[in-house]
Amino acid sequence: MGNQTFAHRSSRGDGAHGGSTPAAPRNAMRGSGPYAVQESATCRRDAPADLSPRVLYVSETLLAIDKPAGIIVHGDGTGTKTLTDLVRSAVERRAIDHVAPTCAAEIQALQRLDRDTTGIVLFSICKRTQGAYDALIAAHSARKHYLAVAEGRVPWGQRDIRVPIGRDRHDARRMRASRTGKDAHTEATVLDRRRIYGRWYTLLDLRLYSGRKHQIRVHLAHEGFPLVGDALYGAGDARGLMLHARRLAFTDPVSHTPVDIHAPIPKRFRDLFPRSCSRLFNM
Repeated sequence: MGNQTFAHRSSRGDGAHGGSTPAAPRNAMRGSGPYAVQESATCRRDAPADLSPRVLYVSETLLAIDKPAGIIVHGDGTGTKTLTDLVRSAVERRAIDHVAPTCAAEIQALQRLDRDTTGIVLFSICKRTQGAYDALIAAHSARKHYLAVAEGRVPWGQRDIRVPIGRDRHDARRMRASRTGKDAHTEATVLDRRRIYGRWYTLLDLRLYSGRKHQIRVHLAHEGFPLVGDALYGAGDARGLMLHARRLAFTDPVSHTPVDIHAPIPKRFRDLFPRSCSRLFNM
């Protein structure tokens, strides 16, 4: 591969491809050359090995995938199919352009998203450059933005939430706000509020300055506004967990070029806030 970024077939939303001419959704990626979006079906715990992940960005050393809900990124020891498995399988089948099948064994996820969180996951393609990307993530040098919908009418417009997070001693699945926990910093900005059938919902942009487990979920629950669909810290919802990793921006430590990746806004957000999502994210 040459020293450039490659483009795949593009689309937007949650539907399947139509036709053979690439489209160019403005919310896919900005400011770092060509971009790519591939559509894929929603993954399940028994996701088939030939399911093709949606590609958002690819270079000779990096790959960004739009993770669907219902799949874990890394193995958990149970043999459950992971997003990493699907990406490696797609590479082996030559389903991802410009990534050689021989790279499949070296592909490693650089981030972790919860099973039901959707959005951008970065993968290192080459072992020889993986360390540089691991250092980038560990140093929190990438600008990370999430889109979320919280229960209730959030009264403030913007808030810096600086609440340490630690493990819940009474439930191994949960984290909790704790004075003895690790420092955690989330910048929350209200994008819109809406009342539907007597229930208030708030659309939020969340910028992470740290990367603690369940950070956004814990911080918003601590503020009294748990995420819609968060059964662990609030209440379940048929729409699923309303949390989406929508933007990741950084300077590539290998090529030293700016990278700014945007994931399409999922249908579950557009259904709840159609005007705001259209206006704010240029869909």
